[in-house]
Amino acid sequence: MTLLRIMPEGEPETVRVWTDDFDAIRKELLRIGVRFARWHAARRIPAGADDATVMNAYRSHIDHVRAESGYQAVDIARLVAGPAGPAGSARPGPGQPTREKLLKEHFHDEDLVRFVVSGLGCFYLHAAAQVYAVLCTAGDMLSVPSRTAHWFDAGASPSYTAIRFRGKRNGPITRLLPDGIASRFPTLDDLLPTS
Repeated sequence: MTLLRIMPEGEPETVRVWTDDFDAIRKELLRIGVRFARWHAARRIPAGADDATVMNAYRSHIDHVRAESGYQAVDIARLVAGPAGPAGSARPGPGQPTREKLLKEHFHDEDLVRFVVSGLGCFYLHAAAQVYAVLCTAGDMLSVPSRTAHWFDAGASPSYTAIRFRGKRNGPITRLLPDGIASRFPTLDDLLPTS
């Protein structure tokens, strides 16, 4: 279930907005220049599908976004739970950053565009003196303007696969914010309801 939680940047315990309504999420994110949409695959994707199968299932969407925005590169980002080991261990896909790195507030010199294929992840957007925690699930597409401060969490036992659009073939430059506020806000695991 896709969720949006908005908190003041200096008061992470205060929740100004908490909603799972798609239209409400889309409207709130548009206020800070973030596009949010929902995509559907042209055909069923088997669990554990390889990159080529995933890309082919969403080919029409990918081609549309590339034509509209001129992205030079499209690839797959994966974060999965690691083999038996300490809690919180994650095994990133080849060339993917670790959870610890993603949990640090940073920004890029190009737009951040992600489409969640499977699993879930929370994008934390720091804009307009607030933090927008956007819990994205399969089918959600998020387009965040360049230079928007943010961080990401797929949880202590991640299961996240996304299509990633890049303006440059070698990827964007990541700039860490030395006084980032990410550590003061709830993690993905804190946001999920307990059963």
